[in-house]
Amino acid sequence: MIDTIIIGGGASGITASIFAKHKKNRVVVLEKNSSPLKKLLMTGNGKCNYFNEVYGTKFYHSQDMDMVDQFLSSSNIQDIKDFFDTLGIIPKIKNGYYYPFSNQASTIKNALLREANNRGVEIICNCNVLDLIKKEDCFEIRCENYTYLAKHVVIATGGCAYPKTGSDGLGYSLLTKLGHSIVKPVPALVQLVSDFPYCKDWDGIRTDCVLELFEDGVFIAKEEGEVQLTNYGISGICTFNLSHFVTRGLLEGKKEEIHLHFTPFIDDFFSIWLNQYSSRHPSFTLQELLEGFLNYKLVSVILKTISLNGNVHYQDLSNSQKLLLCSHLRSFPISITGSKSFDQAQICNGGVFLHDMNLKTMESLLVPHLYVVGELLDINGNCGGYNLTTCWISGMLAGKSIGDEND
Repeated sequence: MIDTIIIGGGASGITASIFAKHKKNRVVVLEKNSSPLKKLLMTGNGKCNYFNEVYGTKFYHSQDMDMVDQFLSSSNIQDIKDFFDTLGIIPKIKNGYYYPFSNQASTIKNALLREANNRGVEIICNCNVLDLIKKEDCFEIRCENYTYLAKHVVIATGGCAYPKTGSDGLGYSLLTKLGHSIVKPVPALVQLVSDFPYCKDWDGIRTDCVLELFEDGVFIAKEEGEVQLTNYGISGICTFNLSHFVTRGLLEGKKEEIHLHFTPFIDDFFSIWLNQYSSRHPSFTLQELLEGFLNYKLVSVILKTISLNGNVHYQDLSNSQKLLLCSHLRSFPISITGSKSFDQAQICNGGVFLHDMNLKTMESLLVPHLYVVGELLDINGNCGGYNLTTCWISGMLAGKSIGDEND
């Protein structure tokens, strides 16, 4: 019998294996891909944003938010920073985002695998797990070509985002069979789809923007940053950070609307700024005037949406037309009807309820000696290294618990 089997060789699984391995115990990682840490190589556009110097519950989302604080304790955060220091990773910090100084995700992958190998962790690739059965005193892990018995099992299969990396939802089915309830996963950190009729006209524009999300007419959240206007809707980091609210809300049948504040400096009512600006350029048409601070394609879309002729002058508009223009420059509403699929989503929102877990050890409160780590948990973060931090912490806690048991 093997002491510990870890199903999944991603960030959380390999981290768990490193902390679990001691001289006295055998730790085996079962990885379905031809090599471990496949998804890690894709993070941060291949640069691997693996951590963030600013942390806290405001960057995370869960059905059990009251439990997230203990998971993100300052001691856990410090332990992860120390862990990467022992791996020899020199960070390059940009706006709080941690990258390896090499700007290569392979640096993180190689360091993790080197440490796992030095400790004696066994990694078996091309191993497709079919089933997990709880016996009286052990677990039976059935694979395509072999059946393993293990005292401890760590499920680290990932959720169902980026299924081409191996995250196909297997962990959810294994855990459900063992008695765990799952918050239905929805795509998160994902592009949003709109039925706005002029998306094709603004395709390719990147612009700084404030985004406000309204759900059934009620304000939910706000993000600020660069938004990418696409032929299907919107994308970009600020969009991603709102997307889990949207996908969850749509699942629950709610109406989702995002207001894009292209010019937050313009007043809600008759803009003093716009009046002064137009007075300085009285010969400019409306199109020419607005192109002074907005992309010309975006100007055309805004004017078309509110049925204003771009060849007239601002001074010639009626009061109601000026009001309409100012309001859409400052707050441009579009309905959100969906999102891109799990194939494009960076992570999932949803997973194993945290209240069914011991967050000090990541051991299931329902099944002794069963551990759940990484994206399978119902805790997802914003862009900026927060989701990998969840992987590092949960893997570390599970591994430490198993390792301490074998000391």
